[in-house]
Amino acid sequence: MLKKIVANAFEATQDIQDNAVIMLGGFGLCGIPENSITALVKMGVKNLTCISNNAGVDDFGIGLLLKTRQVKKMISSYVGENAEFERQLLSGELEVELIPQGTLATRCMATGYGMPAIFTPAGVGTEVAIGKESREFDGKTYLLEHAFKSDFAIVKAWKGDAHGNLIFRATSRNFNPLMAMAGKITIAEVEELYEAGELNPDEIHTPGIYVNRIFKGSNYEKRIEQVTTRLKA
Repeated sequence: MLKKIVANAFEATQDIQDNAVIMLGGFGLCGIPENSITALVKMGVKNLTCISNNAGVDDFGIGLLLKTRQVKKMISSYVGENAEFERQLLSGELEVELIPQGTLATRCMATGYGMPAIFTPAGVGTEVAIGKESREFDGKTYLLEHAFKSDFAIVKAWKGDAHGNLIFRATSRNFNPLMAMAGKITIAEVEELYEAGELNPDEIHTPGIYVNRIFKGSNYEKRIEQVTTRLKA
């Protein structure tokens, strides 16, 4: 068996170079690979294309990479929490491709399944459809959307083992499992790391065959984008 466990985020990401295309798991700020993002910031790799549900916030998540101008293109579906992202977009410093959220997820899935493209009704009749092939099925128009091509997928799981099997928790399952399947090289950081055979096979969300490197992360902040509370009655 290939050794998949590495010491930390720096060892896991050491071969990510300038101009890489990277998938980054998570939903909002939930389940994002915090340690790996910090490592990329410190490494100083630049001209990255980041495929992610979100762009983080100004001082957290992918927002840290945007702040240091390490991202040349964002491919995302939800970007409303990051003022620096907005500034770079409006000034023309950052190339942005906004994608309907279901289309983003399904294009990730298609990559993992080995499918070259999908057909979706999302975006028909909008700017999303400009320049894209369309086809009619049973009287309804669909857009052809290509599967993604990424050099790396970086995901964050709750639990993992030495074989790379992963268990995600709650909302973090939205994009992490799909992206774990889709990377040419998949890096997983986990909160809890176990020996092979210690996890219940019935609870595995992503089998280890998709994972190339795994490490135990630390000091997770697990921020919430918008905290909503109510006064006690």
